[in-house]
Amino acid sequence: MQSESLTSRLKLFINPFDKRYEDLVKGNVKANIFKDLMAGLVVAMVAIPLAMGFAMASGLRPEQGIVGGAVAGLLGALFGGSKYQVYGPTAAYIPIIGGLMATYSHSFLVMVSIVAGILLLFSGIFKFGRFVTLVPHSIVVGFTIGIAIVIAFSQMGEVFGFKNKIGYAFIEQIQKTISYLPEMNVFAMIVALLTFAICKILISYSKLIPAPVIGLGFGYIAAKTFWSDKGLVLIKDKYGSIPTDFSVFTPPVMPEFTGAVMFDLVYFAFAIYIVAAIESLLCSRMADRLANNKGTPFNPDKELWGQGWVNIVTPLFNGFPHTGALARTAVNIKLGALSPLSGIAKFAFKLLLAAFLAKQLELVPMACIGGILLYVASGMVKKHEIQEVLDLKNKYHFWLMIFTAVMVPLTGFLWAVLSAIGVFIIMVAMKWVENPINDKVEHNLDDTFG
Repeated sequence: MQSESLTSRLKLFINPFDKRYEDLVKGNVKANIFKDLMAGLVVAMVAIPLAMGFAMASGLRPEQGIVGGAVAGLLGALFGGSKYQVYGPTAAYIPIIGGLMATYSHSFLVMVSIVAGILLLFSGIFKFGRFVTLVPHSIVVGFTIGIAIVIAFSQMGEVFGFKNKIGYAFIEQIQKTISYLPEMNVFAMIVALLTFAICKILISYSKLIPAPVIGLGFGYIAAKTFWSDKGLVLIKDKYGSIPTDFSVFTPPVMPEFTGAVMFDLVYFAFAIYIVAAIESLLCSRMADRLANNKGTPFNPDKELWGQGWVNIVTPLFNGFPHTGALARTAVNIKLGALSPLSGIAKFAFKLLLAAFLAKQLELVPMACIGGILLYVASGMVKKHEIQEVLDLKNKYHFWLMIFTAVMVPLTGFLWAVLSAIGVFIIMVAMKWVENPINDKVEHNLDDTFG
C-alpha cells in the first residue's frame, strides 16, 4: 500500500500539466491566456531590478539574478505545487549566500544548493510539507525583522557611496560605516533616498505599478545627465558590462576536502533548505487565500518537490538558490493570473527584457540598487504581524520574537533560527507557551514573509 502511494505521488510530481491549470480552461480560454501572459510581463518588469539587487547584495553579479530568477520561475511553474506562486531570489537568502560567497566561489554555492535541493526533493516525496507550519509565528516574524536589519546595513556602502567595502559581518558593517562617513558621497545618498521614496510612494498608490523599474529609470537619467559628474558608482564600474549570453553553465566544484569545508557544506545547505521550505510553503498558502482559490488547493509536498528542482537546476545556469517570492506572487494574483502559465511567461519576458535593456541597466548607479533594497527591507517589517505577536495572551512569544530578531544579524540565519526553535521547545516542555499544533498559531503563519 505504501509502495502504491509513493508511486502515485511520484506520478503527480513529475507531471508539469496537472490540475493547477483548471481555471485556465474555464470560460473564455483566450481571455484567460491573455491575462496570464500580461501578468507574466508585468511581474518580469518588477522582478528584474529586484533580482539584480538581491544578486549584488549576496556577493554575486547582476546578471546572475536575472537569469536565475527566470530559470527558477520556469521550473517552479512546471513542477511546483501552487497555481499562482512566482519564484525568484528573495531577501531571506541574502545573508546566507553573502556569507558563503565571502569565503567560497560560485561553484561551491552550486554544490551547496544541489545538496539543499536533494533534501527538498526527499522532503516532498516523504510528505514533510505539513511540519513547516509548526514553526511559531513569533519566530518567523522575528526572523523577517532580523533579515530586514541585515539587508539594510549591508547596503550602507551603496547608499553613502563609499569606495571601500564594508564587509558582511554586522558589527564590522556598523564600525566601517561610521569610520567611512567623512568619505560619503552626498549625491549617492540623495539617489538612494529618492529611489526609496519612488518605490514607497508609487506602490502605496497601487501594487501593480512597477515602481522599482521607475526607480531604476530615475537613477539611469540622473547618472546620465544632471549628476553625471558627481562621482556616482555605476553597476558597470563595479561589475563590468552585463552579458546577454544566458546559456552559461556552471558545474558544482568541491574545494579541497577539510573538516571546515564539510561543516560549511552542511551548514549552508541546511540553511538554504530551511528558507526554501518555509518561505515557499507560506507563500503558497498566502497565494491561495489572496486569490480566493475555490478549486484545487496548493499541494505542500509537490511544492517541496518543485523547490528541489528549482535549487538543483537554477544554480547550474549561473544562478543561485531561489524560492517563492511573496510580493511578486501578490502582484501576479492581483493582475488576474489564473495558472502557472504566467510563471512560464515571466521566464520568457524576463530574459527578453534583460537582453534588450542590458546596456541601460549597467549604467544604473549602485546607490539606486541600495535604495531599492532599503525599500525591500522596510517592507519586511510589518506592523500588523508584530501586533499579532503583541496581542497573544502569552507574552513569552514577544520575547521569542525579539530574541530571533537580534540573533539573526549577530549570529547568522541558521544559528539564530535553531537557537530560537530550541528556546521554543524548552518553553513548550515547561508549558510556558501553547502547543505548536494550536490552530491559532498555524493560522497566524499564513501572512508571514509577505
